[in-house]
Amino acid sequence: MKLLKLFVVCAGLVASTQAHAAEKMTVLLDWFVNPDHAPLVTALSKGFFEAEGLEVELIEPADPAMPPKLLASGQGDIAVSYQQTLNAQVEEGLPVVRIGTLVATPLNSLIVLKDGPIKTLEDLKGKKIGFSVSGFEDAMLGQMLKSVGLTFDDVEMLNVNFALSPALLSGQVDAVIGGYRNFELTQLGLEGHEGTAFYPEEHGVPVYDELIYLAHKDKLDDPRLVKFLAAIEAATIYLTNHPEDAWQAFLEVYPNLDDALNKQAWVDTLPRFAKRPAALDEGRYERFAQFLVDAELIKEMVPVSTYATTLR
Repeated sequence: MKLLKLFVVCAGLVASTQAHAAEKMTVLLDWFVNPDHAPLVTALSKGFFEAEGLEVELIEPADPAMPPKLLASGQGDIAVSYQQTLNAQVEEGLPVVRIGTLVATPLNSLIVLKDGPIKTLEDLKGKKIGFSVSGFEDAMLGQMLKSVGLTFDDVEMLNVNFALSPALLSGQVDAVIGGYRNFELTQLGLEGHEGTAFYPEEHGVPVYDELIYLAHKDKLDDPRLVKFLAAIEAATIYLTNHPEDAWQAFLEVYPNLDDALNKQAWVDTLPRFAKRPAALDEGRYERFAQFLVDAELIKEMVPVSTYATTLR
């Protein structure tokens, strides 16, 4: 009888353990891990994913353009991507939907050297501007130029192949478009040259979410997605309240990022994380989609509900 009772108890413990086993999830990142991913790493390192019953793996991409495509083919549960490219991806037929926000403000900017010849956007006339990626950055710069009565005919564009800061420091160009205000500005300062940023949202470009979470449109009823966003919200509030502790926890997972550039980027990015990551501002997405239509980057406006949602 005692053996029978013991068997029942053991069987119950095994069943309980299985019932509470963590549910695995794979998150495809947009780039190598950096302070932009602080909420994700904080949720991982401080146990917020675990508290939601999730076991989350963060995957760095071999090609930054691939995460949404991999997600669309079922090779991942969530992808970190950009609002700037979401509409075009959907128009191309990718079955992806925005389910949350990571960084809720633009990070992209036009950067010049503070002691250089560019003091206002008007000073760009006749100057050289370096870029790395055409498309959205062209549209963004075009609007910024337009806001001060200039066009692309008034400037010379040079592809600097992702070497934005070196091109600026060497004098190859007078300004660069596409530099992140939370990284390139600090990088310039660390190299002894203070920079100045001009922000697109202050010159006619609609405000947008720089980094967002995508899920497959056919899997929006997956209960893990709601749990994931709950963990991200808790982690974001935690790192807002305890930035230094969260930074130290970040370094325990990624000790190779312990340098002056990443530490300052951590501080500069903190105010920009979405405190309500699951919340959706439809008006913001509509305004930005109209901007993309006007810039001829997408063909037509479609209902926001077809590519962005708030999970319940």
